[in-house]
Amino acid sequence: IAGPAADDVDRRARFPHEAVTAMREARLLGAMVPRALGGLGASTAEVAEITRILAPSCANSAMVFAMHQIEVASLLAEEAPTEWVLGFLRRIASEQLLIANAGSEVGLGGQNASICAVQPTESGFHLEKHALAISYGEYADCIVATARRSADAESFDSVTVICLKPHVTLEP
Repeated sequence: IAGPAADDVDRRARFPHEAVTAMREARLLGAMVPRALGGLGASTAEVAEITRILAPSCANSAMVFAMHQIEVASLLAEEAPTEWVLGFLRRIASEQLLIANAGSEVGLGGQNASICAVQPTESGFHLEKHALAISYGEYADCIVATARRSADAESFDSVTVICLKPHVTLEP
């Protein structure tokens, strides 16, 4: 499925919709999510092998798959995941959510810090981040971002923020 569309994906610099749809149908976006949470329970080696198989057919599809799995692996790396994180992992597996990353930030020069900060609101929070890039961000179901814990927090006192698509506005 990825191969026949690869030339058009490259030529038009477009998102590999066909391949990601097939990944969803095969339940691959929840590949690393443990079986107990509804995923396939794939190991890192298995996910690497899937990426290796995808890459010769469509490198873009392989990169989307790999970058998504890195985000899932980061959630799984939590030593004591909260109920919210466990529930979100269940959603990734059941809804086949695609995750993008907004970790880099304009003005930092590669430092492991953040300029933006989470700002509490009555209905949750607001985050305005000037990311350098969010690969396939407009096609993702959620974006994982790093930000300072609060407006008065040090630049390195950061949190991971999961921004669900209905609540996200992206501006190029």
